[in-house]
This record gives sequence, C-alpha cells and structure tokens, in this order.
Amino acid sequence: MSMGKRLAAEFLGTFWLVLGGCGSAVLAAKFGGEGNPLGIGFLGVALAFGLTVLTGAYAFGHISGAHFNPAVSVGLWVGGRFPARDLLPYIVAQVLGGLLAGFILLQIASGAPGFQIDGSQAGAFASNGYGALSPGGYSVAAAFLCEVVLTALFLVVIMGATHGRAPAGFAPIAIGLALTLIHLISIPVTNTSVNPARSTAVAVFAGSGALGQLWLFWLAPLLGGLIGGIAYKWIGASDVPIDGDR
Repeated sequence: MSMGKRLAAEFLGTFWLVLGGCGSAVLAAKFGGEGNPLGIGFLGVALAFGLTVLTGAYAFGHISGAHFNPAVSVGLWVGGRFPARDLLPYIVAQVLGGLLAGFILLQIASGAPGFQIDGSQAGAFASNGYGALSPGGYSVAAAFLCEVVLTALFLVVIMGATHGRAPAGFAPIAIGLALTLIHLISIPVTNTSVNPARSTAVAVFAGSGALGQLWLFWLAPLLGGLIGGIAYKWIGASDVPIDGDR
C-alpha cells in the first residue's frame, strides 16, 4: 500500500478507537446516573476499547498494520517489525485521528442539556490522570508503573499474535481481548491510557489538569512499548528462521 493509504488507515483506525472507547466512557458509562442498569460501567468501557481495536484491526490491518497507537509503532520498530522512517508519519496520523474523534465526541456530548467538563474531576471527558485525577487516587509512581508494564505486555501480545507461527487470522481477537483486560486492570488506576494518541485526544478538551499530566501518558507507554518490543524480539526469535520470525 502507498504511504498515503497507510496513513489514512492509521488516522481512521485511531479515530475509531477514540470515538468508540472514549465515547463509551463519556456517553454511556454512567447513563441515567450512578447505579442505573442502562449505564455500561467499567466493564462496558473496557469491552468497547477492545472491540474498537478488534474491528479496526480487521478493517485496516492489511493496509497499515493497524497500530492506532504511537507506543505500538515504537514497540514494533524496536522489535524489528517496522521501519524507523515510518515512525513519525504514523504517530502524526494517529494523533490527528484521535484529536478529530475527541472534537466530534465533544460536539455530540455537548448536545445533552447540562453537559459540562469539570477538569478537576478524575476521568473528566475520559481523560487519564494520577493523584487527584486518578479514579482511585493512585500515586504518580503507581500510575507510571502500571502504564509501563501493561503497555509492555500489550506489545508482547501484539507481536506474539502476529508472529509467523501464530494461528493465522486470529490476531485481532487476541489483541482486542488483551486491550479489554488491560482496561479491566487499570481503569481505577489511570483511567487506562497505554496509548499516547488516545490520551492526547481527550486531554486537550478536558482542561489544564489533564494536559499538565499528559507527559506521563506519553513517557510511560512509549517506554513500555520499547520494553515489550525488545523482550519479544528476543523471546520470540527462533533458532530456525521461517517467514515472519523476528
């Protein structure tokens, strides 16, 4: 595929991830108020993020590889699966796709009477945070460790599921379920990032608090992506190379 088509796929895939995942958090998680059975809660939001990646990977994986995440692109690069020359264009496309989704989500959410974003509240407009902006009040150290470890393991799952010896055609399912599990673990800690583009997409609309903490949700996932990519490059390599071995 041409670079233009690959970048368009990354743009649309990240747009879909933010609109579906963050949209479920903003519009549906607490629909009808606390305790309302129509609200989807943490479990629903976790599943929504997993479904966006699963469906997006099937839609765009054959075009761009379906990264939808700067940390994934960096991890695949250090793991030998992605060329360095394509890193910056992919990351720009991912961030722009996420920002457009965040903007459209804001327009939709603003259509409800009384809607407002309280930037002092944890998880405002599906933003990520630590300390006072963590859903569970977790410290910056806990948030950093959580994001690094879970992003690293996400890369291990991605690289393993797309390995030449993995069952063909099932990678999006494994990757989508992994992202669902990651959210089930870490929504209380950071509201779950593991994706700098996803974090940026809503932080710019959530206020100065989320923007002031955005550094962690770039640094920790990128570091985790590097660790995961390096780890799987070693553990997944075969002594008898075949197509797809890295």
